Amino acid sequence: MRSACFSIIISLLPLVAAHPVEKRQNALPPVISAQDASVLQLALYLEHLEQNLYHGGYNNFSEAQYTAAGFPAGFRDNINVIAQHEDTHAQTIATILSNAGYDPVPPCTYQFPTSTDPVSFVNTANMITTGGIGAYLGGGALLTDDPPLLTAASSILTVEARHDAYLRTGLGASPFPTAFDTALTAPFIYSLVQMFIVSCPRQLPIPVLPKLTLDAPKPPPNLQPPTPAGTQLKFSFDPATFFVKVDPSKPLYIGLINLVTNVTFVETASCGSGCVTAPVPEGVAGVAFAVLSTFSGGLNEDQLTKYGALTRPAEVVLS
Repeated sequence: MRSACFSIIISLLPLVAAHPVEKRQNALPPVISAQDASVLQLALYLEHLEQNLYHGGYNNFSEAQYTAAGFPAGFRDNINVIAQHEDTHAQTIATILSNAGYDPVPPCTYQFPTSTDPVSFVNTANMITTGGIGAYLGGGALLTDDPPLLTAASSILTVEARHDAYLRTGLGASPFPTAFDTALTAPFIYSLVQMFIVSCPRQLPIPVLPKLTLDAPKPPPNLQPPTPAGTQLKFSFDPATFFVKVDPSKPLYIGLINLVTNVTFVETASCGSGCVTAPVPEGVAGVAFAVLSTFSGGLNEDQLTKYGALTRPAEVVLS
């Protein structure tokens, strides 16, 4: 029996030699609609920003500076790995767009508040990467007509989440503060990152909403303990920049986007012209995105984006 089996195997060898195993090629997914292209252009816009951010985090600080700031050995080298990941993401997205006949959006000139010390860099990187995760979550809903492209975008999303978990761990914070991340619409994330843009050779056709700034409280260095419900948040804004006329005698509200696309509205109290305070509501955790509105509730994130927002989001890091 063993001799017969051996003879069969020998007889099959010429067939194997005649049909060698082909080397697998990673085919890039297609772009089948203008909507797909717009989602990819925004993703590339954000990837360019992250490229610049992480290369700066590697080049601007030494390993000794990271160690002195309390980060573990090898942290700087891993920042370089993250930078290389962002390079790959950007190159891949640009190639997908080019293959489909679209002109990929080029990088901008950026300015980050990261030149003072590694901790400020990692806090900024955590903020930007959290927004990037929200952008991929929000954009994924627009790619349902193109499953291969949705899968490719999802594979970038999971890597971005790993990056953010590593950053948070380096800060001494929980790598996974909530059971759900928060999705962001295109106008919200695009408007949010304009604070880091000095100039661009080409902007995207996405409206930029007026600025909202979180003035207080500042998150603790290691994001611990979590900011409790009831803590007063202080925001500033310029009413002259609103796209619509707002009656100054009417109340304003903060819509806090948190945990997928949930929006919790809280009434504000005035602290002067262009200044309001609002308490952190129960059930909001991790990172939330605060938007100023005249609406007291009843809007989901998409509706808030389209007609309920007076300002762009301010990122509120609670834990």
